[in-house]
Amino acid sequence: MKKLTFFLLLLTAIVAFNVGATAFAGENAICYNCPPMWADWASQLKAIQKHIGITMPHDNKNSGQTLAQLIAEKANPVADVAYYGVSFGIKAKEAGVVAAYKPSFWDEIPQGLKDPEGYWFTIHSGTIGFFVNKDALGKAPVPRSWADLLKPVYKGMIGYLDPTSAFVGYASAVAVNMANGGTLDNFDPGINFFKKLKINRPIVPKQTSYARVISGEIPILFDYDFNAYRGKYKDMANVEFVIPAEGTIVVPYVMSLVKNSPMPNEGKKVLDFIMSDEGQAVWANAFLRPIRASAMSPKASAKFLPASEYERAKPIDYAKMAKVQNTFRDRYLEEVR
Repeated sequence: MKKLTFFLLLLTAIVAFNVGATAFAGENAICYNCPPMWADWASQLKAIQKHIGITMPHDNKNSGQTLAQLIAEKANPVADVAYYGVSFGIKAKEAGVVAAYKPSFWDEIPQGLKDPEGYWFTIHSGTIGFFVNKDALGKAPVPRSWADLLKPVYKGMIGYLDPTSAFVGYASAVAVNMANGGTLDNFDPGINFFKKLKINRPIVPKQTSYARVISGEIPILFDYDFNAYRGKYKDMANVEFVIPAEGTIVVPYVMSLVKNSPMPNEGKKVLDFIMSDEGQAVWANAFLRPIRASAMSPKASAKFLPASEYERAKPIDYAKMAKVQNTFRDRYLEEVR
């Protein structure tokens, strides 16, 4: 009898362990391109774990690397959700590596900022400009225009992410091009700008470079407003965000559910949370413009530049932007790099 009782207790313990292990496994999900130093994903991942009990590790890919990895793993996906610049979301749909899913509050996402079937959708947007560490400028003034950056005084001070890989790099190139009279059919002004900028020996990293601006290693970086505001208000650095006098662009960042992902239900829960009031508030508090305008509190809004400054930041044809990305990439590699 004692042996039978011991056996039953052991069997119960094994079953309980296996059930517990399965339940624990269901509380994990993988997000590609959710780096803690970018757009305050660190806070968002903590909020996801706190509110819905799903743990997601940090991931430091950029948009281009994310798409390449999704394609490489198409037959055996590893990620459950992906985050990237809008042009890469469009390309991910074309590559057949993401699934259609319409998250919570789908109807509040404006047309043009989501795929009609849900293969990608905007979660927040950013505005391209100059993220400037004023202490690192020395005696040089804060630049106010794209043209200013061509002046010898900024030699060795300017950085931009590789536009052939990182989406923010490509978005910056589009902004430069259009501000100088180019179009999505004509990248001549942008290419010419980068050729001239080479004289000032720009720094061209492939990965997010927030820390390098805060430290002063890169005094001026082509980047989004939200990173500069984060540096100013959270890290208390002597930094400034500048919207160039000639103009710039607004860029949506999007997410997708990965096709045939290991944890699709968990992936959907994550996407639903990011679109919820709590999830959108994380972006607003991190100085991003949430896609659901109702999540932007007056307190958060007050930390942005005045609306009059943002009038120089324009939306563009994002589908066309994605379509011509390879055209720009090839020209940049051939004529600039």
